[in-house]
Amino acid sequence: MIDNRFAPYGALALRVALGVMFIAHAYLKLAVFTVPGFAGFLGQVGLPSFLAWPIILAELIGGLAILTGFYGRYVSVLLLPVLLGALFVHAPNGWVFNAPNGGWEYPAFLALAAFAHALIGDGALALRPAGVPVNAKPALA
Repeated sequence: MIDNRFAPYGALALRVALGVMFIAHAYLKLAVFTVPGFAGFLGQVGLPSFLAWPIILAELIGGLAILTGFYGRYVSVLLLPVLLGALFVHAPNGWVFNAPNGGWEYPAFLALAAFAHALIGDGALALRPAGVPVNAKPALA
């Protein structure tokens, strides 16, 4: 049973958590790992290093779109390959994320959370909820 009074706010909480997580990971790659460092990491795990900027921009712009509810559920679907790629990279490291080079449970959880967001919708306070006509009056709940 879904409580229709609070479900939009649960979707909002999920959307905010996902958006902030994507933005934080983009910032981590820019400020801590640096773009050349992240590109080198991608090369070490067998991925093309030129993917560094597209991944960072996808996380940053996608995170902002999800956070604000600007077609967020569609963006969550579009970012699933990034999360599944992270899952693939971290899978050999084991279960716990504090394992050397990080475990696979965190990317797996985030991929499922993004999938759930895509199914549930953007929730309350979304700027442009996916699936709502452009001329429709936005609702708070």
